[in-house]
Amino acid sequence: MREYEMFAVMKTGGKQYKVQSGDVLRVEKIAADAGEKIQFNEILMVGATVGSPLVDGAAVQAEVIDQIKGEKVIHFVKRRRKHGSQRTKGHRQQLTLLRVTDILEKGGDKSGVKAAMGAGSVSASAMAAGKPAPKAAAKKSEAPKAAQSTAEAPKKAAPKKAAGGDDLKQLSGVGPALEKKLHEAGVTTYAQIAGWNEADIAEMDDKLSFKGRIEREDWVAQAKKLAAEKE
Repeated sequence: MREYEMFAVMKTGGKQYKVQSGDVLRVEKIAADAGEKIQFNEILMVGATVGSPLVDGAAVQAEVIDQIKGEKVIHFVKRRRKHGSQRTKGHRQQLTLLRVTDILEKGGDKSGVKAAMGAGSVSASAMAAGKPAPKAAAKKSEAPKAAQSTAEAPKKAAPKKAAGGDDLKQLSGVGPALEKKLHEAGVTTYAQIAGWNEADIAEMDDKLSFKGRIEREDWVAQAKKLAAEKE
């Protein structure tokens, strides 16, 4: 008779892994120390049991071997223009090396092993807390007019510019949408923009997805001129 070897498909860090007892995996970093036993509760399949979306009560237990880093990924950016710039950034993904020790079809929520947290994993208690959410959503839908008026209130009360700030729409290419992005990033005055260096420009360009607009429109020079006119 052919022996049946238990397997499971679990989810962590936004990825799915088919595992069996004894497998060694590299997954996105999990908050646990080497030697600590952890449990994954987002189980999509156990043996031939398919969950929709998860298999209730199933779990994969594992032992953390080490916290490691993945291979370095190099990202090179070059802007071709009169005053172009180029920069190289490196990144190493934080990973957790673990060994699968057990696959539970039932009773995973009562095992007492620490739930794997981090990298998108959800603990059993968090999953249980999330079950009443549809009822709460239904209650909100009972009073759509009140919810709508509450959502619209901040828009009506929002000032055209931040208190004590400058009208950033005076900068070339800046409209209400870009001004709002700048305000959310804490940029409200010409003086702030006038003081940006190359590193600040690159950081703000990436953070707000301006795609080189800051250098292309020469905001720093414009901001210096506008700040001087204010004085």
